[in-house]
Amino acid sequence: MNQLSDRLNSLSPSATLAMSQKSAELKAQGVDVINLSVGEPDFNTPDHIKEAAKKAVDDNFSRYSPVPGYPALRNAIVEKLKKENGLEYTAAQISCANGAKQSVCNTIMVLVNPGDEVIVPAPYWVSYPEMVKLAEGTPVIVTAGIEQDFKITPAQLEAAITPKTKALILCSPSNPTGSVYSKEELAGLAAVLAKYPQVIVIADEIYEHINYIGKHQSIAQFPEMKERTVIVNGVSKAYAMTGWRIGFIAGPEWIVKACNKLQGQYTSGPCSVSQKAAEAAYIGSQAPVEEMRKAFERRRNLIVKLAKEVPGFEVNVPEGAFYLFPKCSSFFGKSVGDRKIENSDDLAMYLLEDAHVACVGGTSFGAPECIRMSYATSDENIVEAIRRIKEALAKLK
Repeated sequence: MNQLSDRLNSLSPSATLAMSQKSAELKAQGVDVINLSVGEPDFNTPDHIKEAAKKAVDDNFSRYSPVPGYPALRNAIVEKLKKENGLEYTAAQISCANGAKQSVCNTIMVLVNPGDEVIVPAPYWVSYPEMVKLAEGTPVIVTAGIEQDFKITPAQLEAAITPKTKALILCSPSNPTGSVYSKEELAGLAAVLAKYPQVIVIADEIYEHINYIGKHQSIAQFPEMKERTVIVNGVSKAYAMTGWRIGFIAGPEWIVKACNKLQGQYTSGPCSVSQKAAEAAYIGSQAPVEEMRKAFERRRNLIVKLAKEVPGFEVNVPEGAFYLFPKCSSFFGKSVGDRKIENSDDLAMYLLEDAHVACVGGTSFGAPECIRMSYATSDENIVEAIRRIKEALAKLK
């Protein structure tokens, strides 16, 4: 008897988590799998942050925190936004959650009514459309291909806006593509949005510090957008703290209060010890952040060079994050033995089972012609993974 809710049955499982689980199962069987599917840094959390967590345990930070997080953490985020982004917020405009994923979902849940439309540029992170569906909204997908570096244009945005449009989800630097919107590109989008004051922007900036083109740009910097933008960020990517589960929103106080109300009913405040660790991340030395960024940039250069040498791949140069998103549709319709490649999901499974390299097919990212590779791994793994992929693809005829 299937008694699950229609709400749950409308959701798709996370493709990234599914592929990561499949590769883990093969590894457990003794298969030498190189995992390029996982979206997390392969570095350890910096020592000064871990020490702050240990001190928090000793200092008995073991009780419920305020729902939006400790004031000390929210004030540290206020200072970060002012110093790094030139944006003025108060602690009342900050709400901390159990990771940036919850921060995005909270925001969608408090804004979207049944039938409301949310514009989601594709390629997109797999969870965005599912979160919109969870809120009984309608995802409106706007596709940007590799020929435009996977970034939507102002004309595309304007064409997608209707009287039902409630929000735009903008991820820069992007998961899954690594694309980064420049200040000029964001200004173009902001000029369109200025005509439609009912549209809120959910700006997912979790990859802010993994950026290879200079200073991060936020759409909230434009005066007409500040009170209509909810910035989502956190410590997961920049500080190698994925498992600590601390994210935040910064935005208009009416939205932040609504998120606090929602969160107060279903999770309450995030982990107390993790909050103290996140506070140390924001107020402490930023040198480890830059060290990791440099390592990712070196790996980006390496994987782009090698992937461009794979016949059949179409590769652009990602400007941030730690993903490569090559177009691989030239392999569709090809076969090896009894196995035929119909789409990128088939190709990703073939590469896992034949080359023992875990990637993620692009279908769940809204780009069925591409596959996502994470280069948050060692240089040696990157070299070996691309060698295996090249060898496996050469078998397809």
